[in-house]
Amino acid sequence: MALKAAAELLKRRSEETTKMNYQNNMEGICDVKAAGSNSKNFVLWREVVTAYAAPAIMAGIGGLITADKGLQIGALTTIGGSSALVAWMIGLWLRSRGGHKQWITSAPRLIVVGMFALTGALFGLFAAWVTSGLLEIFNPSNHLAWFSRVWTDFPLSATIASTTVTWRWRLTVTKNFSATGGDRK
Repeated sequence: MALKAAAELLKRRSEETTKMNYQNNMEGICDVKAAGSNSKNFVLWREVVTAYAAPAIMAGIGGLITADKGLQIGALTTIGGSSALVAWMIGLWLRSRGGHKQWITSAPRLIVVGMFALTGALFGLFAAWVTSGLLEIFNPSNHLAWFSRVWTDFPLSATIASTTVTWRWRLTVTKNFSATGGDRK
């Protein structure tokens, strides 16, 4: 009888121990937990893959429908590549420093996303300018088919990627960071 009661007590304690939630010390470094029980975490690699795949698939479909070979090639190179690069850079910055900036966590979401969209567009224009300048320096006589596309593809892809990454990041930190400068709740 006593042995059976002791075994029952050990079983209950074991079940209670497995149900306990331990705080993960790496939580702030690796990912940001989303507000709400069914929301997903902000995981950078997932955002970068989505930022590459979504515009590349849509532009690829547009290239297939219009039979534009330049758009089909641009979908996989300049459109998807610049989207992934900008999503990676903005995601890294937001994950490491974004939560500690009071204006990012306390300002209205549309203002923050709009500012990052403008930043993404400016970065895309700068990347197009650098790419075209370097190509002119290293190979002035070669006119590649995709060369004229970078002035449209880079800024547009960077704007869309920075908007989506910032919007999703801001959704995940809405309840995890206080409005007083990024302290964890």
